[in-house]
Amino acid sequence: MPTSSSTMPGLVVRMLRHGLLYDGADLALIGTGTGASTALAAHRLGDARVTSFDVDPYLTEAAKARLASIGSAPRVITCDATGPLPGDFDRIVSMVALGNLAGPLAALRPGGRLVTTLRRMQVIVTADKDADGTARGVVEWDRAGFMGTRTGADYEPGAGKLFADVRDREGEQVTQGRYPVLDVTEAWALRSMLELAVPGVEAHYEERGEQRTAWLVHVDGSWARASATWIDPPTVHQGGPRRLWTTLERIRHRLNAEGELPLYGSRVHITPDGVCHFTRGKWTAAYG
Repeated sequence: MPTSSSTMPGLVVRMLRHGLLYDGADLALIGTGTGASTALAAHRLGDARVTSFDVDPYLTEAAKARLASIGSAPRVITCDATGPLPGDFDRIVSMVALGNLAGPLAALRPGGRLVTTLRRMQVIVTADKDADGTARGVVEWDRAGFMGTRTGADYEPGAGKLFADVRDREGEQVTQGRYPVLDVTEAWALRSMLELAVPGVEAHYEERGEQRTAWLVHVDGSWARASATWIDPPTVHQGGPRRLWTTLERIRHRLNAEGELPLYGSRVHITPDGVCHFTRGKWTAAYG
């Protein structure tokens, strides 16, 4: 799996615009990567106002050299963004997907704004910090997908190794699915809602001619495999303590019944422990 990338310039600009930058604002960027987003931010605010963080010392050193080559010298710091961030800021914009927001929230000054995506979800959260240490905002009617934060040189193994174990396994429960097989990772609204329902679920998808197969796995041992020709109803194998495909089909049924899912456009309340609480009408959910 890739551990860093160069984000599309248009997406970098969109994320910075969500930050509502203003002259004199101190900005923290989480996820230095190539340094391109840091260069744009420094051009807008000035070197002294921008601090960029990345967990990978190679990336931070390479970014410093690239920035210096164009005469720019913002602060670029090697730091694990899953923990506390050094300093305090008026704006924090994350170019990686965070799993918990406690560290960035603590580093945000009262009245400051946080902009981030969330791990294994394709949402953009914008929230402004109140004097009580919490932050309130929205899930924007915009979306983006970033790779998740890591604490070292590579990602933790997660549930990925389970795919090989269950690839062709006979399920404890075998049923016919209601909806066609789809690539869950590309169905962003469904993927985000599935993460809220089953945090940590991982997905894989393959096509061979008209044969479509999708897998869902979780570190608790739950797994599902759905396979069908084109848009025919799939045969679904499931095992472990939870029925992952059944959960996904409930979400898809809600989408079909209501025309949309409640996550996008929902209100967000971030508590000091870094948990995002979502509400929209009677629907509520928590993440982190």
